[in-house]
Amino acid sequence: MNNRPINVEVRLRNNEHPEKLIRRFSKKCKKERIVEECRDRMYYTKKAEKRRRQKYLKKRKAQLAEQERQKSPTTTRGRRR
Repeated sequence: MNNRPINVEVRLRNNEHPEKLIRRFSKKCKKERIVEECRDRMYYTKKAEKRRRQKYLKKRKAQLAEQERQKSPTTTRGRRR
């Protein structure tokens, strides 16, 4: 968690539909991780629990990357014949 203020500002452009404005606002909020941070702060989690979760996520991400590597065909180097 960082202690920086979060300022998300979206202004209506010329001839822009309001729904598109809302979509841009949502994307900015996702990029800044506002909703995720709010959910994380709803309940206190111990440092040990955070470390455990990060370790699990790191391991899971490595497994998924390995699966993707095995799925994709190996590329050949050099010229094709």
